[in-house]
Amino acid sequence: MKKSHVLLMLACCLIPIAALGAVFLFNVPVNTVILAGVALFCPISHLLMMRFMPGEHAAHSHEAQPTRSRPFPAEDL
Repeated sequence: MKKSHVLLMLACCLIPIAALGAVFLFNVPVNTVILAGVALFCPISHLLMMRFMPGEHAAHSHEAQPTRSRPFPAEDL
């Protein structure tokens, strides 16, 4: 297993445990923990997606496609 995968799994397991610890040990209101989790979910998931899902832009050709004067061949008329 890759080291980055192990770190991601570890983080995904420890974050909910830390949230539960904050609720029970420090008497943080559950609403605050849920609101913070929802507010941070989008940017964190975006960063993870950008990190672990590299784009394949190099595979696409940026050459200009030849244009046709008609939208369909003449024999289809």
